[in-house]
Order: sequence, then C-alpha cells, then structure tokens
Amino acid sequence: MNRFELPSELALVEGLTIAAVSVLRGAAAPVDAAPDLLIEVPHGADRRVHYDALFARLRGPFPTNLHWFFHVNTDVGAWPLGVQVARELVEADPHRTIALIRSHIPRTFIDCNRRGAGGGELGAGGMTAGLAPYVHDPEDQAFLLRLHAAYVEFATRWYERTCGAGGLALSPHTYAPRTVGIQRIDDEIVENLARVYAVEDTWPLRPEVDLITVDANGQRFAPEGLVPSLIDGYARAGITAIEGGTYTLHPATLGALFTERWPSQVLSLEVRRDLLMRAWTPFEEMEPDPASIARFAGPLVAALDHQLRSR
Repeated sequence: MNRFELPSELALVEGLTIAAVSVLRGAAAPVDAAPDLLIEVPHGADRRVHYDALFARLRGPFPTNLHWFFHVNTDVGAWPLGVQVARELVEADPHRTIALIRSHIPRTFIDCNRRGAGGGELGAGGMTAGLAPYVHDPEDQAFLLRLHAAYVEFATRWYERTCGAGGLALSPHTYAPRTVGIQRIDDEIVENLARVYAVEDTWPLRPEVDLITVDANGQRFAPEGLVPSLIDGYARAGITAIEGGTYTLHPATLGALFTERWPSQVLSLEVRRDLLMRAWTPFEEMEPDPASIARFAGPLVAALDHQLRSR
C-alpha cells in the first residue's frame, strides 16, 4: 500500500508552524529513498486559519479588511493540485517517493517565493515585495524576516535532498483570472482592490496555464522536452497552456534561484485560479473543486511521468 506521511516534518519558529513536508512513498519504494520529485508550494498558506494564526502574532496596525487582499492574492488550489499530481504519479509507479512542501506563511505579510524583503512596482512582469510595505512595526518586520529566513533554509534543504540527488521539482502556483489595474501594493491596497474589482470583467484575462520556464532574455530553463509535452497535453484536454505569457523567471524570486541552480530539473507554472474553484469569490475563502483539480493535474502527471521514467 502506498504510504502518505502527512506531515512527516514540521518547521517551527517561535512556536509558529511555517512549513510542513508530507512524503508519499509508493508501496515498493525504500523507506530511506531520496525523493524522485519535490513539489514545493511556497504560497500554500491559502486558508483563513493560516492568515488568522499569523495575524494574531503581529502588532500592526494594518489596513482595515486586509483579509480581502489575502483571499484574492493567495494561491488557492495550488496545494491540492500538487497533492493530486503526487498521488497519481505514485499510483503510476509504486517505486517512487515524492515530497511535498507547504508553506504556512501567508504571502499577505511576507512572500516565501522571494529571495529577500525588497520589491518594486507591479506591471511589466514586476513582483510584489517580499515583506509587505504596509508592515510598519519594526518588531513585526523582524519577526517576519525570521520566518522567511527559516522557510528559505527549509526549502533549500529539500531541493538539495531531491534535485541534488538527480530528482525533479515542481512548484505549482495559481493566479487570479485577470490582470487588474493595481500598480503598487501599499496602505491603500484594500480600497484599490474594491475599486478595480468593481469593474472586474473589464480587465485582461490571463492564460489558463502559464509555464514559468524562460527568463527575461528568453532562455528556457526546464527539463528537455517538458514544455512542448505539457502544452500539447493541455491542448488535448481542452486547456490552453502557454510559456512565459504573464511571468518570466524573475531574479527576485526563489523559484528562479532554484531553477537556475538546477536548470533542467525544475518546473514552475501558474494555473488560473477561478478554473480550479467551485465558485470564484475573490474576497472570501474559496473551495477547490476536486474534478477541476484532477482535470488540470492530468497533463502534468503524464508529462512528469514520462520525465521520471526517462531519467
């Protein structure tokens, strides 16, 4: 029987869980095997309980109704998508071991997919800051930076354990369906969100799946043959996937750091969040739809299964 150890390891900082690793071992996998695949979800803190747990530890003050920003900007669906991929891959080959990292730090306060605290304006592929600009209290800033440093160390160790041993890594993300007209994250973020979402349907629609596999110069970092295989597989499933449509591998991100370090072993991608949900309710907690999760996982499973068998 396949064994899902959930979780097998926790990362704690000052009594707060910042990340958890779950390990799925096939029935024929050695108990001490290095992972064949690491699935890292740096924006896995997608439930209101994650937000409330960290919010309760901070001094503030913060913008009123900041939880609106949390709900609209967190990667709901990325974690169950990763779990679905892991389960299907181990069912396809019970000799496999797959590790899954889930961050418990809401990106509303500090972003676990950033190399540091900085960040600039949005637009033209720009990234939100690592440390949110509306975090003004020095003790809050120091605490959040300690959480971030611990997460980076934790994730890096698992990438070393997996990619360093020849395995692959997948980092699934989900993004809001439209690119809305907010150029900067600041203390007025909640008011600005209310303004742009009042006319949500007027903003440009994002791709259904976007593979984050090229840098700003167009150089591709991905396992050989994986990108065309995924684009074709999604097309057969009636899903449009493109490469580098919304984001490139931005140097501010940890995803880019890991991809550049293991250039033929890491894949990051975005899936349009509304397509994975039972209902799109941007300012409220959303529930993933299992059938939609399975639909978007299928082409990933097929492409990664081929990659793992060929290594």
